[in-house]
Amino acid sequence: MKDRIPRILIAGTGSGCGKTTVTCGLLSALRQSGTRTAAFKCGPDYIDPMFHKEVLGTDSGNLDLYLCGEETVKYLLARGGRRVELTVTEGVMGLYDGLGFNDDRCSANHISRLTETPVVLVADVKGKSLSLAAELSGYVNFRENRIRGVILNHCSAAMYPEYAEMIRRETGLPCFGYLPNVPEAEVGSRHLGLITAAEIADIRQKMDALGAVARDCLDLEGLRALAETAPELSYEEPEILREISTGERYPVAIAKDRAFCFYYRDALELLEQMGAELIPFSPLTDSHLPQGSCGLILGGGYPELHAETLSGNKTLLEEIRTAVQSGLPTYAECGGFMYLGRSITTGEGRFPMAGAIPGNSRVTGHLVRFGYKELTARRDNLLCRRGERIRCHEFHYSDTDDYGDGFEAVNSRGRSWETGQVSPSLYAGYPHLHLWGNPEFARSFMNGVRRRARGEGGGLWK
Repeated sequence: MKDRIPRILIAGTGSGCGKTTVTCGLLSALRQSGTRTAAFKCGPDYIDPMFHKEVLGTDSGNLDLYLCGEETVKYLLARGGRRVELTVTEGVMGLYDGLGFNDDRCSANHISRLTETPVVLVADVKGKSLSLAAELSGYVNFRENRIRGVILNHCSAAMYPEYAEMIRRETGLPCFGYLPNVPEAEVGSRHLGLITAAEIADIRQKMDALGAVARDCLDLEGLRALAETAPELSYEEPEILREISTGERYPVAIAKDRAFCFYYRDALELLEQMGAELIPFSPLTDSHLPQGSCGLILGGGYPELHAETLSGNKTLLEEIRTAVQSGLPTYAECGGFMYLGRSITTGEGRFPMAGAIPGNSRVTGHLVRFGYKELTARRDNLLCRRGERIRCHEFHYSDTDDYGDGFEAVNSRGRSWETGQVSPSLYAGYPHLHLWGNPEFARSFMNGVRRRARGEGGGLWK
């Protein structure tokens, strides 16, 4: 299949150069100018797509070659882009940064080459003059790429013509505008990334202010014209979509609030295509699960920042413990895994949690088991049969005294360990999965939900 998808990829010279600021400014400016726009993020990051959503009012997707593979990435890009006028993808780290030090596999550059998407490079001009041209020349000439222009960050209106002329003269690249410092749009940071959009009370005003500046300072017409140069995107519809029916709907409770907010849009939509009716609830404020729930999803997030409130919601904790132990199909990742355990210990103390599974979590202040890895099931469980595999990633500043042993995890260096607490009705573990990485995991979860709806199934942790 082929679709015409006008598209660009906003990449960077490295982390901290301003990719997210420029991307959000561009998205806001496009929205304010009436352009129907879709957004994506390269890699597994959850937080940047939240900012995209705040700007556009629609969910942003993730394009991750390691988790999903090349054909799925092309399909997800096409599906997200074919109903809009322009698709903007934000890169990850520096343009060429991927899985390791030897090549650019799974980098923003890899995605741009795979999808034939023109790249606009964000460069921070702070403390640079002619050296900036040397840096950009290095990017242009380093490896095969689709770099077609530059946006300058932390640049003043007075200096922009000087920089733009120098870059054109020395590299042949056009500049598509600049962003100055915008104090009224600044946000803070937590851990290695931006804080979540929901934690910023005036996020809409900040993004609107950023967009107003971007409308004046970015060459929107030039960027639209560049996006139109992208060739038709070739892709195949995944076979599993031709096999699933869209008949009866089954209610599945999904935790969505400030404590549990890490989800992949396309993974949730896959569950919906398979029959899930996703019903949001808040472990922070709701006393009960949604009535009639035949399944439960507890995503990642920051439960450690809300441990006291979560622990104080005893009615819901007891209901979830009883539901999980009675066999309610439950899929819990990272923060959701911590929540299902016996307790979370933070700098403020030890807070009892659901106690639906063994294990006590504690905040460490440093990354634990960070990065990509592959999971292989050691026994049959809610998501898969023994021996089946899916790729995953971990990013958490906490640890546990009981990881579980339902899967074997292997990282890029060949180190392996056991992880995941599982049963025929449960997957709970630190690893984040993207269900498009192995759609059979989604189908298995929904089979469990259907069995529950028919009154079948059972639990392990009794």
